[in-house]
Parts: sequence; structure tokens; C-alpha cells
Amino acid sequence: MSEFQQPGFFALATRRPVMRRASRIALVVGTILAIINHGDRLISGDITGDVIMKICMTYLVPYCVSTYAAVLTIRERIAEDQQNAG
Repeated sequence: MSEFQQPGFFALATRRPVMRRASRIALVVGTILAIINHGDRLISGDITGDVIMKICMTYLVPYCVSTYAAVLTIRERIAEDQQNAG
């Protein structure tokens, strides 16, 4: 009896549907958070390199959280499928 090896985190995280969904979520959530956190500076035009870096991080965090959640869900489904098949 051979043990099934699940795909690695990176292999799952770089699947097109995972990346597409995470990008959409990051766009929506990141935009809302960027407006809340940096809206005053965006409106006043007081944008420095530091602000740009913070805005980029504002989009990166929801992307990473969404990707992580998707990978965990995929792994759980694979494990359940393996349990039900075996």
C-alpha cells in the first residue's frame, strides 16, 4: 500500500484558480484598506516611498491570507478524498 503524497504548498499556491481568486480578493480588500489607512495622504498628494511601500503591503497581506486559506482548504479536501477512497 503506497502513501499518497499531497502537492506542496507552493505548487498549490501557484495554481491559476488560487492566484486569480487571491488577486481579486486582494484588489477589493486592499483597496478598501488603502483608502482607510492612507486616504488622507493619497488625497493630499503626500506620497513618499514609505507610503508606497505601506500601500503595497496593504495589498500583499490579503493576497497572502487568501492564498494560505485556499491552500489549506485544498489540502483538507485532498485528505478527505483520500480517506473516503481508501
